[in-house]
Parts: sequence; C-alpha cells; structure tokens
Amino acid sequence: MSSGVAPRHLRTLFLSDIHLGTRGSQAELLLNFLRWHDAETIYLVGDIIDGWRLKKGWYWPQAHNDIVQKLLRKARKGARLVYVPGNHDEFLRDYLGTHLGGVELVDRAIHETADGKRLLVIHGDQFDVVVRHAKWLAFLGDHAYNLALALNTVVGKVRRKLGFEYWSLSAWAKLKVKNAVSFIGAFEQALVTEARRVGADGVVCGHIHHATIRDDLGIRYINTGDWVESCTAIVEHHDGRIEMIRWADVAPLYAVAQEEEPEIDKVAA
Repeated sequence: MSSGVAPRHLRTLFLSDIHLGTRGSQAELLLNFLRWHDAETIYLVGDIIDGWRLKKGWYWPQAHNDIVQKLLRKARKGARLVYVPGNHDEFLRDYLGTHLGGVELVDRAIHETADGKRLLVIHGDQFDVVVRHAKWLAFLGDHAYNLALALNTVVGKVRRKLGFEYWSLSAWAKLKVKNAVSFIGAFEQALVTEARRVGADGVVCGHIHHATIRDDLGIRYINTGDWVESCTAIVEHHDGRIEMIRWADVAPLYAVAQEEEPEIDKVAA
C-alpha cells in the first residue's frame, strides 16, 4: 500500500457523541476512521444519533447514512455491536434489552479487558445534574453549543484554505470557561464514584465531549470524546492496552490514492 500504514485490527472500539443528524458531525472523518479500523466488539457510547436536532429539522446527508451502514456491515461480518443510548438518542431507551438489526441496546455494560480489568461503559448523562433536573436549561445550552459549532465550521473551512490543521473553536472556548472546567471535574468524579460503587476498575463514558484517559482519580476514567470537535476514539488492543486515537491528527498518515481501498475493506467485501 502506498501509505505504508496497515489497517488496525482491535479487540474493542469505543465511540460516542457522533451526533448524526447535525451539521457539526464530522461524519466523513469517522467514515475514514472506520475504513481503517476493525474490532471484535464495538461500543457505541451514546449520542450517536441526535434526536433533539432531528425533531427540529431533518438533516441526514449520505455520509451519515454511510456511517450507519458501515457499522451494520461490521456487525454482519461478526463484530459484536453494543449501543448504550445517551440523552440525545434517548428515544432508543424504550428498546433497552432488545436486539435491533444485530445491535444490542443496553443502558450500561461491564466490559472486561484482555488483561482482566472491568470497565463500566455508560454514556454519563445520568450524572449530569442539568440534564436530569433542568432539561429546559440543557436545551438552551444545546442551542448555544450549536451556534458555537456553526462558527467552528466556518473557522475550519478558513483554516483549511490557509493550509492550517484542524482546530476546534468550540472546544477551546469550553475549556477556557472556569465553570465548564469545574463541571468537567465534578462529572469525572461522579462517574468514578459510580464505577467504584459497582465494583469496576474503571469507567468509559462520553456526554461532555472532553476526551481523556486519567489514572489519578483512584480508578481509571476514560472519556471517548466525540466526532464533532475532538474526533477521538478509544481502542483496546489485544493485550488489553487502552489507547486514545485523535483521528484528525493521524489520518494523514493513512492517506492513500482515492482508487485504493484499505485491506480491511478488501477482506470484508
């Protein structure tokens, strides 16, 4: 292959906060990522489809449909697909405990890594006080967030034309706000406390769009990030090692001529 980079076969893949159905979703980047990565188990850790936005206006380009088809194709080829709905796709919580098209729908899961660690997998909105007790305020925040994402899209286009790498205005602004930083810390502590309560060695969550792996909270805290700002995924290798992939940073290493397909797709075809 001309890129010199081999497709990656993983034990587990964790994705969240793709927000299909919104203009901010980086679906093309995710589709590219999925062409180069396969896994025995794929966890969709909530907010995969943005039901909030779709209720207000239908937006579903081909790339968003391609993501759904790509994931279902992986399930048909033998991958275990586990969907843990979040607050934006909470309509799927009516179907918890069922299988839809080969996809398991669960409220939470315990994942055991290859090296024997037990990880609680949960979206995390259940531990967001704003979402639980002031839903109107969450919707108000959603409007402001979507405005920031619209500005983010404009900034991104300008930066690409100028030859600069991807940079998220909304993510930068969020981390500069003192209250946001305080909220993130409280959220992380709440999820760690829940993981400890259920006897897990760590937690994998999404919801706040802040990708990180932390080992300084008593037990391991892993946030998958999102495919709106950070374009991140959490992967488990076959030896149990956990890694975060920031696809916008490494995707150029996987670039190939348009007519070439990754080995992963050739095998799956």
